Amino acid sequence: MSISNKILESIRSLLLAYLLTIVLLLLLAFLVFQFNLGAAVVNITIICIYIITCFLGGLRLGKKVGSQRFLWGLLLGLLYIALLVLISILVNHGIAFTSTTNITAFLLCLCGGMLGGMVS
Repeated sequence: MSISNKILESIRSLLLAYLLTIVLLLLLAFLVFQFNLGAAVVNITIICIYIITCFLGGLRLGKKVGSQRFLWGLLLGLLYIALLVLISILVNHGIAFTSTTNITAFLLCLCGGMLGGMVS
């Protein structure tokens, strides 16, 4: 597979990961509305959604590229995080991801994407 095809598959896998994120976050919003979940549960669930979607995106990408799958999964996790940071900068006019929890979530997204690539 050529590098341009790998990049195209990376973009498709990233879009899949974000579509899954949107669907799962909408489901979470519904559950919060119905059951009045606490902030700690919501925050943990959001991080889990990020990890799961990075894993699934890395899994899809790893199956498509075939070689060096863990690196492509890691790249997917990095692009996922980069887009989250970019959206945060645009919305908040600055970086809002400075806490230890967010940095941990970023590292877990990287690991989730890489693990998805390795498993594929």
